[in-house]
This record gives sequence, C-alpha cells and structure tokens, in this order.
Amino acid sequence: MTTKPLPLTPELHAYLVAHGSAPDDIVRELAEETRAALPAEADMQVAPEQAAFLTFLTRLLGVRQAVEVGTFTGLSSLAIARGLADGGRLTCFDISEEYTGVARRYWARAGVEDRIDLRIGPAADTLRELPRERYLDFAFIDADKVGYPVYWDELVPRMRPGAVIAVDNTLRAGRVLAPRNADDRAIAAFNDEVLADTRVEVVMLPIADGVTLARVR
Repeated sequence: MTTKPLPLTPELHAYLVAHGSAPDDIVRELAEETRAALPAEADMQVAPEQAAFLTFLTRLLGVRQAVEVGTFTGLSSLAIARGLADGGRLTCFDISEEYTGVARRYWARAGVEDRIDLRIGPAADTLRELPRERYLDFAFIDADKVGYPVYWDELVPRMRPGAVIAVDNTLRAGRVLAPRNADDRAIAAFNDEVLADTRVEVVMLPIADGVTLARVR
C-alpha cells in the first residue's frame, strides 16, 4: 500500500496548531498555570490540539455519558465537558486532590462544574463502581500506563455499541518501536492487545504523543 508519512517538524507543528480553532483565555491560563506551578509534571497535560480535538470529537458524537481516567489539572476534562450534549455528564477518575483542585477551579470558571463528577481513588477500584450496563458514549484514558489494560477491561463492557474510547500516549514519542522502560513496554503490549480485541475497530492517530480511537462494535 502507498504510504504518506509526514515529517512533523516544530515549524509545521506550530502551523498545524495555529490553523485550528484558537484556545480561549481559560484554556490558555490553565495550561500556563500548570507549566508554572508543576514544571516537572506539566508534560502530563494534553497538548492544545488534543484539547480542541476532544471537544470536537465529543460534540461530533453527541456524547451524553462520558468517563475520563486520569484528570491531572483538568484540561482534557474541561475540553470533554464543553463538548457534551445538553444534560451530559462526565465522570472523572484521579488519585490526586492537589492536581484536581486546580481542575475544579477552571471547571468553575468555564461553567462546566455541574457536568462533572470527580471521584478520587485508584481507578482500578473506582471504575468498578460504575453501572454494569452498556451506557457510556465516550471514554478517555490518560493515566498510569501500566494500568491501561485494567481500565480498558473495565470500560469496554460498559460502552454502548458505536461508542468511542480514546487512549492517549500510544506512541510514546516513537519508543513503542524500541521500548526503553516499563511504561514503553506496557504501551507497546497494550497496543497489541487493543488491535487483537474483536470487540472494537481501531485507528491510531499521530496527534501529540499518539491517540488511539476505538469504536465499540
């Protein structure tokens, strides 16, 4: 098959971001506060184009029931909540009161706090508290990489037919080709597991650090 690989240079990436809908002041200020207050952890925050993509995708799918595993300071959850259909709800799972305290402030500023249910605790446990029926329209996984298979196994049976799961960091800066650490190895193995899962159809997108989209059959 003919391939069309794209060398995404820093200049081309800047062009790509500049030619998408611009982030508003709330998104910019949240990103800036995260970088200033948590410089060592700031790369855990989704990229600006990912935030725009999450809002776009959530709106496109008409999502009413969504889940996020791994909230950090709230940029991805803010993006998803803004895209929800009227009456929609987003349930967020995280282990940090500190990080999600920042998220709560920005959810309030954006007027979406009434759409979000934040649950603090290990997601491997708290996800099991969700209803067992197939009711979710959308899920976003962006937490500890070794935990991805557990989160996947808890979420897939709860997704309605046609629902979408988005998974972040599935390229690991290209290291899935030659894993260097436990997280790289975990993601490489997870990618293979998702590809072999007959419950879903899958596409991997080169957005930021790689985003896998899985549509549940």
